[in-house]
Amino acid sequence: MENKNIIICIGRQLGSGGHDIGRMLAAEFDAKYYDRELLNLAAKESGFSKKVFERNDEQKGFFKTLFGIQTTHIGGGLYNSNISQDSLFQFQSDAIRKAAAEGNCVFVGRCADYVLRDIPNVVKIFITATMYDRITRISASKRATKIFQKKNITPKEAKHCILQAEGHRASYYNYYTGKKWGAADSYDLCISSSVLGLEGTVQFIADFIRKRYGI
Repeated sequence: MENKNIIICIGRQLGSGGHDIGRMLAAEFDAKYYDRELLNLAAKESGFSKKVFERNDEQKGFFKTLFGIQTTHIGGGLYNSNISQDSLFQFQSDAIRKAAAEGNCVFVGRCADYVLRDIPNVVKIFITATMYDRITRISASKRATKIFQKKNITPKEAKHCILQAEGHRASYYNYYTGKKWGAADSYDLCISSSVLGLEGTVQFIADFIRKRYGI
């Protein structure tokens, strides 16, 4: 692995702990962590507002009717009507490739495994968990609270949040990659965080990476 960056791409079921696992792996391998941070990079590279990327983040269809006039203001920025969702995906992909070229990285979501498919030292991981664990984690999350506009959401509401968000995520991934989100043959390793817990899962993945690359 001398003179090669370690690139870890993480796909994850909502509520599986993929974000936390990604952060711990970044610390383990002295790597930069990119999740929503990619939106900042893409905005910086493209010159567009971060809010545009946030509204389009891992979901398909936001731009179908948005740019129906020559120019418009969104989030304080001025945009040309030629902008499209596919263009935003390209800007984000460029940001991913640029970050991957600069050093060790952990990417969470955003089709990074597909964007970096031609780089030989990319490790593609998919994190799952039982629905019970996912509901428990989502019920306490700020994201779910924001969606339902209240704290202490019920298990039923949490499950609804999970299924709805994953529907958007899968549609986005499938559209841009031509593959099936979460399918085992798209990844090097699929693992349930419910079996070993978050820290145990991180150690398992880290050992897998070290054995694979002899480091």
